[in-house]
Amino acid sequence: MSLSPHRAWLVDLDGTLYLPLPVKLAMAAELLVFGLRDLGGIRAFRKEHEALREEGGEWRPSPYRVQLERAAEKLATGGDVDSAVRDLEPRVVEWMQARPGKWIRLFRRKALIAELRAFRTAGGKTALVSDYPGAAKLAALDLAGDFDAVVCNGEEGGPLRLKPEPDGYLLAAERLGVPPGRCLVIGDRDDADGEAARRAGMDFRKV
Repeated sequence: MSLSPHRAWLVDLDGTLYLPLPVKLAMAAELLVFGLRDLGGIRAFRKEHEALREEGGEWRPSPYRVQLERAAEKLATGGDVDSAVRDLEPRVVEWMQARPGKWIRLFRRKALIAELRAFRTAGGKTALVSDYPGAAKLAALDLAGDFDAVVCNGEEGGPLRLKPEPDGYLLAAERLGVPPGRCLVIGDRDDADGEAARRAGMDFRKV
């Protein structure tokens, strides 16, 4: 297998390594049955993600933390934001990181994963780049050992800006020791992954 022209594949997680629609439908059903009390918080959290993306700029200590705090602020009663954060965070972890595991494993993109592993076996380098924490989902996908670098918002060493800013992909290329021009970004959204790749000077492949 030829590695030219790319020495590294930088792969998005959500919607890329698994089929998004059946996972979304399964999780929506689960929320309606088991998580009605959590539904408002999850919606507020997801809404803030898109707001941060549209606003752009750096978010410290991480976009994930700012997203959590802004969602909690909207949900807070009596102005107790710290308490609202403590209440919301475990719900976000449960519904957006832990519970989806069984579904994303069921709906993995098997052909892409096989291709990724073949590329790595042939000497290519790989990195995961996500706008959300990825450790739990990587474990559920049984892919924790298939990436040479992991760059995830909300985890140590993650980017301070969200896609379509190129920071996550540039960080991944730097950690792999591969020039941006020799990297291929693989993702499901042209407006996020594709635009980030173009800003980073990388090629893009949409799944």
